[in-house]
Amino acid sequence: MFARTCSSAHRFAAHGVSSSPRTTLARLSTTAIETTTSASITPSSSIQATPYASPLCLSLTQPLFPKPSDPNHEEHVVSLDPTVFDHPSRRDVLHLCVTHYRDSLRQGSANTKTRGEVAGSGRKIRRQKGSGKARLGDGQSPMLIGGGVAFGPKPRDFSTKLPRKVIQMGMRIALSARMREQRLGVMTSLDWPSAKTNPLSKKIDQLGLRKTLFITGHEIAPVGLKRAIGNIPSVKLVTAKDVNVYEILYWQRLVLDVKAVEYFEETLKKDVPLLPLTLLDSTSV
Repeated sequence: MFARTCSSAHRFAAHGVSSSPRTTLARLSTTAIETTTSASITPSSSIQATPYASPLCLSLTQPLFPKPSDPNHEEHVVSLDPTVFDHPSRRDVLHLCVTHYRDSLRQGSANTKTRGEVAGSGRKIRRQKGSGKARLGDGQSPMLIGGGVAFGPKPRDFSTKLPRKVIQMGMRIALSARMREQRLGVMTSLDWPSAKTNPLSKKIDQLGLRKTLFITGHEIAPVGLKRAIGNIPSVKLVTAKDVNVYEILYWQRLVLDVKAVEYFEETLKKDVPLLPLTLLDSTSV
């Protein structure tokens, strides 16, 4: 669905787009990488090697509303941290995160009355012996129609606790799964000029982005896009700080802006050195 991915670490720095060292819009290059190793020899002749990770390269997705200052999505790629977008799969962690989220959605408001809470007289219905029938107490007995409920539900909190690091691992696994399935795209921005629904709906159909979750890294979603996308079925807009594992797994596709990529890498990355990248000025091409 989305553009190609590549594990090579060649890229060119793009113009006019602010980005972090981890998230740099780039143009593909065939220049070879000079890999440096950090292996050091100790006096005891033992070698200690530092593990390295190769950055991922993902070509840009065509933006909803292209701007003149935006780089060409057909020629540029975005560099992704492999510790966030290439995490090994763990179905057990995903199950824990989904269960944790769905437990928090339960209202827990079901309530029934016990025999002590049902209104009515406490008089004994009939005498204990001599009637030939079963013995009965008052009319609020759970055995009688209109009586109380034995062991019925009461209001309770169904939410469960899950360690923060497990939730963070679940986010890495969910993002990595969408990346491996080629159902994750990155746009330079998610801006939309107006709040009109019809033009945005046609644009989404043109790009084939139905059943897509749009994630922005801004604290507040763009006003125009938020208003326009609210009435379009099968799409949703959320901020990076509010998204969760369940939503990432629920929606078939993800589209992030560059700010969202930077947010995820800042909050979810691990301290693993990355292979150096060759940065060149695109004007020299």
